[in-house]
Amino acid sequence: MATRPTKPPKRKDCYFCKNKIDYIDYKDVALLKKFVSDRGKIRSLRVTGTTPQHQKLLSQAIKNAREMALLPYSSR
Repeated sequence: MATRPTKPPKRKDCYFCKNKIDYIDYKDVALLKKFVSDRGKIRSLRVTGTTPQHQKLLSQAIKNAREMALLPYSSR
């Protein structure tokens, strides 16, 4: 039986590259909440479509915001 060739999934555009954001501020809670799940977990690079460099900066900003009690570690 022949298998159909699968198309590779289309890559999402990086939010930070598209909007020309150079610095991800940990105090910008509204922006950070877009990249956190409803359970409080940081969404993966594949889900958000960010570049690896921006994903690292994003995760550091989210962790700083959690440390400063701006974002919860988890939400129940």
